[in-house]
Amino acid sequence: MSSPLSIASVTSVIKGFLENGLVVHGASAVVGDLSVTALPPDRIATGADERSQLNIYLYRITPNTAWRTVAASGSREQVARAMLLSLDLHYVLTAYGEREYHAETLLGSAVDLIHETPVLTREVIAPILSALAEHGNVGATVFADVINSIDRITLSPEFLSMEDLTKLWSALQARYRLSATYQASVLMRPVADAVHSSQRGRNG
Repeated sequence: MSSPLSIASVTSVIKGFLENGLVVHGASAVVGDLSVTALPPDRIATGADERSQLNIYLYRITPNTAWRTVAASGSREQVARAMLLSLDLHYVLTAYGEREYHAETLLGSAVDLIHETPVLTREVIAPILSALAEHGNVGATVFADVINSIDRITLSPEFLSMEDLTKLWSALQARYRLSATYQASVLMRPVADAVHSSQRGRNG
């Protein structure tokens, strides 16, 4: 990873992609007021206080074994790239509903969005991180630094068994809600290389 906020940046990009996509996809027209968050599930209100909400939560980080294999036998360039791509990020995407069918509508829209666009390119990534930097979020300077370092994010569905799903929600200590799990694989460059590349592009 290229900066202290690299992982947070990936989560922020996916969250922003879902926020924008749900509006375009028409989910808000069906559900009404809704929010997209990135909170631990045990901090989200359920029951009588439940609101229509889509939440993405990073629950696990694992080595990217495919790129480690490349590192063992690849060229110098492949080895360098593999070192940057040594992690996979695992997310649980959960829908909450204030009314009947709201949760199904939200999760269905999100799953469809990711199915249509499983690879988030820099055309999607850069505007979201730029907005974070401009709005003065915590770590805004670092978000600005990583704008040009994330080349793409690839989202792949993960299908957990009922046993694994039960263990996950037990570990989260939260009330189960309709959810899907995804793996995010990220192609990144060092911040310094990304800055130099951006400057070369501006200088023609």
